[in-house]
Amino acid sequence: MSLDADRIIDRRRLKRHLIFWRIATVVSLIVVGVVALERMGKLRQEVHVARLSVEGIILDDPWRDKALEQVRDNDKAKALIVRIDSPGGTVVGGEALFHGLRAMAAKKPVVAVMSGTATSAGYMAALGAEYIVAREATITGSIGVIMQTADMTQLLEKLGIKPESIKSGELKAQPNPLEPFTPAAREAVKVVVLDLFEMFVGMVEKRRKIPREQVLKLADGRVFTGRQAEKNGLVDTIGGERKAREWLRDSFDISTKLPVKDVEIQRDDEPWRDILTGMVGKTLFSERLRLDGLISLWHPELR
Repeated sequence: MSLDADRIIDRRRLKRHLIFWRIATVVSLIVVGVVALERMGKLRQEVHVARLSVEGIILDDPWRDKALEQVRDNDKAKALIVRIDSPGGTVVGGEALFHGLRAMAAKKPVVAVMSGTATSAGYMAALGAEYIVAREATITGSIGVIMQTADMTQLLEKLGIKPESIKSGELKAQPNPLEPFTPAAREAVKVVVLDLFEMFVGMVEKRRKIPREQVLKLADGRVFTGRQAEKNGLVDTIGGERKAREWLRDSFDISTKLPVKDVEIQRDDEPWRDILTGMVGKTLFSERLRLDGLISLWHPELR
């Protein structure tokens, strides 16, 4: 009987210990959670300079636009630094980012900092900033628009394949690798390309305050180093993020000691986005151009 009583006492003592440690664990987790939330709250409330990273192929991105709107409406974000390392992307993508940055600039200073590459739609996006900083070795420029296709009809003929299509008009689905690129279709596509090229030239002329005649000389598709871009008026100065912070200090009295907070873009389609980005290769055929139809891109990512 004594042995049974001892066992009962031991079990009760063990249960008390377990209950104690369970309560202690729960309390610890609550304390950690409260501290974490407190720190997050302080971070959100802290006066700072926001930083948006633009990397890889630029697409039309509603999640990015929403993140920019949140920064624009956040009184604690005193300015925006846009770090660009991109060969470009779709014309619509560059245009959307450009207008997003212009809307931002209406409320707070925006400065672009170019990294290794900021060409085509990447440069178009940079035009949305009030001030552009590039490294000496940055590759930028490539002002222009392109549509690429391929005529596979002779190959299909050798394989004994004859594509057939019923169209409402001669120019429907042109260019198309399964049909010859007719002179009429070529001319129609050229008109579209040149119209968007005119839009791009107008952006450079207005934002960089360069005479149109000079812009057209620079807009033949060539790329420039950061040094050359500064000489031609395409960027404002040579340097990096420190130079951008100095400009914010000198022009808007925004202290260089303010912390920098990276803009977080919450997306629901990350896996699909990676797949779509990977579809853009060195050669862009019509089926891949479904992303936008027309691109402003220098040296697409080779896969």
